[in-house]
Amino acid sequence: MNSRFDYILDKITTAEVATFPFEHIKILDLFNNDDFKEIVKAPEILLKKSKDDAELFSNLFSNDYRVIKFPGCIVEHEEYIDWHKNKEKSSIINTSCEGFGIVLRLNKPQSIIINELNEFLNSDAFIETLAKKFKINSKDCTYDAGIQKYLDGYEISPHPDIRRKALTYMININPNKNSELESHHTSYLSFNKERCYVEDYWLKHKSVERCWVPWDWCQIKSSQPENNSVVIFSPGNDSMHAVKADYDHLNYQRTQLYGNLWYKNSPKVYQSKWEDYKDEGKLLTKEFVDKKVDLLTELKGKIPRSVRQKYSKLVKRGKGETHSDRKF
Repeated sequence: MNSRFDYILDKITTAEVATFPFEHIKILDLFNNDDFKEIVKAPEILLKKSKDDAELFSNLFSNDYRVIKFPGCIVEHEEYIDWHKNKEKSSIINTSCEGFGIVLRLNKPQSIIINELNEFLNSDAFIETLAKKFKINSKDCTYDAGIQKYLDGYEISPHPDIRRKALTYMININPNKNSELESHHTSYLSFNKERCYVEDYWLKHKSVERCWVPWDWCQIKSSQPENNSVVIFSPGNDSMHAVKADYDHLNYQRTQLYGNLWYKNSPKVYQSKWEDYKDEGKLLTKEFVDKKVDLLTELKGKIPRSVRQKYSKLVKRGKGETHSDRKF
């Protein structure tokens, strides 16, 4: 079945793969001018201005946005409002972060164009185009996608994405013509010379999960401020990216079309944290990692399958499974 957005498939297919600071494609003016104007003027995207945070959440909820579990974020909007009154620094989420963010995903589109866009993003044609561009077998993956709004304070410190993620894309659809000047865009980074050993360690130790690291371990090489742009990449040991939002979300909200491909099967890994890499001379040995992975696998094997399934259902109930349930 044809879509009004099929021209995007050709743009992705013919896009040149950039290699700096890591392999990715970036396409400017992804949507044609008429489509983009209609998208950002849709009532689900262009919310009315709010007088305060309480009214903002009321507007979001009335337009069927729902708070989701997302890396670096909390899920209680009342707690977020309390924090945002003074915007105090907090490391409650992750010791490599300073933010206290919250993210909402559109549950069910109401306008015609957003419905059509949602159908296109979830179409086999779009998913296959993404997969083929990065030589991924889509049959080996699951997929999630949606329209998301990220409020002030949202932060994810530099990270390359976990090993189970096969592909990710981010499309800016900000309902503000001056959004490129704001401080809420994704940055793409590389490790500082003295921290390059971390990337090398991840390369050599595939049984160790990649993790977030402090901002001062990296340097920003590029960013994605352009509205109506997309960045797509298949995560690797060098695909460092990060966000720190500092803007007035009462006027408009940072808005993206966001999606991922996930490998259905992936090897067991040791969940490392950035503190494991503070001292190059004290990095985890392969023997230590293998022992930990074997122990966790053994423990999991002792938990009855019925109990694991029940826990999985409890995690997903009411929220819907997103990439955050898999640990970003």
